[in-house]
Amino acid sequence: MWEYTEKVKEHYKNPKNVGTIENPDAVGEVGSMACGDALKIYLKIDKNGIITDAKFQTFGCGSAVASASALTEMIIGKSVKEAENLTNQDIADFLGGLPEQKMHCSVMGKEALEAALSSFKGEPTEKKIKGRIVCGCFGVTEDKIREVVKHNTLNTVEEITNYTKAGGGCGKCKGDLQKILSEEVAKRSNGKKEKPLTKTQQILKVNSILENYVAAELRKDGGDIELVDIEDNKIYVNLQGSCKNCPSSNLTLKNFVENVLREHISEDVEVIEA
Repeated sequence: MWEYTEKVKEHYKNPKNVGTIENPDAVGEVGSMACGDALKIYLKIDKNGIITDAKFQTFGCGSAVASASALTEMIIGKSVKEAENLTNQDIADFLGGLPEQKMHCSVMGKEALEAALSSFKGEPTEKKIKGRIVCGCFGVTEDKIREVVKHNTLNTVEEITNYTKAGGGCGKCKGDLQKILSEEVAKRSNGKKEKPLTKTQQILKVNSILENYVAAELRKDGGDIELVDIEDNKIYVNLQGSCKNCPSSNLTLKNFVENVLREHISEDVEVIEA
């Protein structure tokens, strides 16, 4: 069960600035009720570029309500420029933190604010939803995934799901999510030598790849895989289900599992049956 801070509970039970603004200077709307979350915010902005009022309407869970309430409280009295620099992590921090599985609510708040400020400046807000759809269940684009991974320094597919909901439906997009994640993590290093991962970080990374890509494929034929241990470049696993006693199990390990891990981790990886 998720744990919520007292501040999250307060903003959910007694949300601030709910409603609409007559003749608003800016309106931003994101999400879709079909996908379970939607948020619309209204802004009043004076001639000096100061946000004098903000209100919201939302359809979603308690964290969505709390995030929107917090967002409006944070931006009232700030300049447009200051509001533009607000991040989804700032929203979560204002609330004393959000459960990882609810971080997408803070992202939705940030996106609604961006859409509103774009409308205020006369920029097309449609650009926010353009791009290849990676997750068909929730309509999440590749551009959005890359942006969220970059701005929040995400490291696992599970985190992508927590922040965007992508992969939280049928799961067919998890292979694509892992590929995008690997590309963005590689960019993050910017050609610099990365610090070696700790044992715990290695386990989390390998588990993420095994669960979100390898296991998904093996389960189609009644099989499965479990990470046992990691020693330097050697990754010890157990094949399970129909894969365990299959005559082709060694080929599965070398031609499939090992190749996938080498693609996402290192060419030196060696997969061994424990």
